[in-house]
Amino acid sequence: MNILPRFAVVLSLAFACTASAMAAQASKQTSESHERARIPPMVDDLERRTFDWFWDSANPQNGLVPDHYPTKSFASIAAVGFGLTAYGVGAERGYITREQAVERTLATLRFFHDAPQNDSEDDATGYHGFFYHFLDMDTGKRFSRWVELSTVDTTLLLGGVLFAQSYYDRDTPQEREIRQLADEIYRRVDWTWVQARKPLITMGWTPGGKFIPHDWQGYNEGMLVYILAMGSPTHAVGEDAWKAWTSTYDRTWGEFRGQTFLNFAPLFGHQYSHVWVDFRGIRDAWNREKGLDYFENSRRATYSQRAYAIANPGGWTGYGENVWGLTASNGPGGLVVKSGDTERTFQGYTARGAGLDYISDDGTIVPTAAGGSIAFAPEIVVPALEEMKRKYGKHIYTKYGFVDAFNPSFHTKTDLRTGKLVPELGWVDTVHLGIDQGPILLMAENWRSGFVWNVMKKNPYIRKGLQRAGFTGGWLDGARAEP
Repeated sequence: MNILPRFAVVLSLAFACTASAMAAQASKQTSESHERARIPPMVDDLERRTFDWFWDSANPQNGLVPDHYPTKSFASIAAVGFGLTAYGVGAERGYITREQAVERTLATLRFFHDAPQNDSEDDATGYHGFFYHFLDMDTGKRFSRWVELSTVDTTLLLGGVLFAQSYYDRDTPQEREIRQLADEIYRRVDWTWVQARKPLITMGWTPGGKFIPHDWQGYNEGMLVYILAMGSPTHAVGEDAWKAWTSTYDRTWGEFRGQTFLNFAPLFGHQYSHVWVDFRGIRDAWNREKGLDYFENSRRATYSQRAYAIANPGGWTGYGENVWGLTASNGPGGLVVKSGDTERTFQGYTARGAGLDYISDDGTIVPTAAGGSIAFAPEIVVPALEEMKRKYGKHIYTKYGFVDAFNPSFHTKTDLRTGKLVPELGWVDTVHLGIDQGPILLMAENWRSGFVWNVMKKNPYIRKGLQRAGFTGGWLDGARAEP
């Protein structure tokens, strides 16, 4: 304080307060020092680089984040959701100031709050509170007529919106506006409208084709769709929706590569919902019956993928205990390569994975498959990230962290849709995808501090959705669900 105390007692109190503040600061520094000692430098570096991808790639005028970067791209609303959450991480880590995070977040929320919502083909950003999967980076309108109004991508966007609502809790005009905008964006989403085949929720809608003839069921990244749909204070779906969602679980419950778990071949399905929800110790009826929570299920899925890579049934180059990971990603391209009597098919963008439900493996390794699982199984993920960087980092580790994917088995000279051929390695992608960068950054932060999870535990809509779905135990016990 910049005042001179008039009395000795005031001076004594000032010294006591200063000593207390210094002790608190020393304690904080000691805690941070211990964390730095525990967190491998490579992970610390990866988190910062991945954050920079979101900060540098977004349009600061409207907050839209590209699907891929640094090449020209349309915006991905799911990537925006990851980005909104990333800005809070950046503020906490000191990558940017809180004021910078507030400014970018406000630009984003103002855009989505005010963007046109109607049923036109070309002059809308969304409809009934939902948003189109891909948007024009500048205008924010539906990017093309092949783009659907996506329930799951809107949900991932809302993960970031609700994070902002709970994180920016200070009594300033800017942070009050963030909370108000976030609340209004979430409240207007009409979840009951997308129950085309009630009680399930459809995957999407288009003005021309209307509702997509597929619903969210089984087990995949759609878990958060139902949690947010059940937590809505304005258009909530019934509790029978969660029962319908879990009713087909047993189709993929079983043993794969030494682990018994609820299978979903690509690892993103085991990661996305967990970015915002800490499932440790909370269980729904299905969890209680099987004797595990969804966090443990994702841990087993991670170990299963590593075991698959070690076994390497396809005989792909480079696979091993520290080089593994299958999930949705770019690839060398849709073509068949023949070598003698051997014929191998390589895919472009596809949902690669290995599980009881299916196996899609063309030798393409996706770093986010491991990186996004760091909170589940750091003991096997950290060595994998370090080994991939050590072995291939010259070509796959850039100023923005790991590129989307690489394939040491592909060496065919051809016109590539994306990526490039590296003689000593194989095919290497030249872009980073927002939906792959997000889990790397945010799950790394959840592992090291629990930051995103702890913020979201304060959100009444998340709590209400979980409780209506039947989750109990752990941090949910005694929680109030009312907004």
